[in-house]
Amino acid sequence: MRFLLLLLLCGLLVLAGHAAPPDTMLYVSLAGENRIGLYRIHADQGTLTPAGSVETGGAPGALAVDPARKFLFASVRSTQSLASFRIAPKTGQLTPLGSVRVGVDAAYIGVDRSGKYLVSAYYGAGQVMVHAIRADGTLEGEPRSRIETARTAHCAGLTPDNRFLFVPHTTPEAIFAFRLDAQTGRLAPLNPDRVTTPAGTGPRHLRFHPSLAVAYVANEQGSSVTAYALGKERGTLTALHTLPTLPAGFQGANSCAELHVHPSGRYLWVSNRGHDSLAGFAVNRETGRLTAAGHTATPKTPRSFALDPSGRFAYAAGQGSTQLAAYRIQMETGALTPIHTYEVGPQPSWVEIVALPQE
Repeated sequence: MRFLLLLLLCGLLVLAGHAAPPDTMLYVSLAGENRIGLYRIHADQGTLTPAGSVETGGAPGALAVDPARKFLFASVRSTQSLASFRIAPKTGQLTPLGSVRVGVDAAYIGVDRSGKYLVSAYYGAGQVMVHAIRADGTLEGEPRSRIETARTAHCAGLTPDNRFLFVPHTTPEAIFAFRLDAQTGRLAPLNPDRVTTPAGTGPRHLRFHPSLAVAYVANEQGSSVTAYALGKERGTLTALHTLPTLPAGFQGANSCAELHVHPSGRYLWVSNRGHDSLAGFAVNRETGRLTAAGHTATPKTPRSFALDPSGRFAYAAGQGSTQLAAYRIQMETGALTPIHTYEVGPQPSWVEIVALPQE
């Protein structure tokens, strides 16, 4: 009897050490219906269950979440405003908190590592801004920084140490560089203030490796991805190499959109609009250099895709369709295996995934 009780106790201890992963929500901007769709991700299979939606009062675009996962922010592009929502810890439901009108259309938004500032890039206006985030999740009306750059500002990527901000611009063939004052939210251009890329490159979207001092940029016009060595002291970017995102022999029109690095740092994907695929790459664990690793078909015009925090699943939205596709990530190879394709609504333009806080 004592032996059986001991076995039961050991079993309970094992279960306690392998608690179920937190609930995870997927939010998708549906520009064609002026709303954000909510979906619960099933942790075991990666499948989705609809969980309602929230009206945005205009066409939503880029989404971002603060590090504490309490608030979701949205660029409402048709009203030229930035909106805030409270995330319910257990259900992932969104409660509107208000919005601020900025007078220009934000192509990209992101939250800094401290959760104190929302950074934004403005494609048509050629600007970058920083808004302070109040404790209740609302935004200050006036930006702490508002800097004119050049047309086609398309992303605002903060370094992992929160010191530098890089803003890729497709038409000027340049990545503008700034220092962020974490106390005030002010931006100051670096010297030199930009990295110039070769003609026809069109740098668009930027992400950092989770452990190496390497940045990756998806090149819109070049249909390619470039790896850059990051100088952490001065905020410099030095190109390492560039690889195409298209298979050999493809002759159709194409442009790259978004880029994501796997949480392990072992893999990277870039979305192809035209070829309608996610281009996969293996990442060298020591140098950060890339090796091409094939393509996975997506719904039409995959402007945005996202990885779940566990790194087991990927989700790609076809902006030129009404569909969002789910994939299982093979951990040993980085290959994507289709799970299911969902009808979510017209013009799905952004995907954001959040592991819900437990309280």
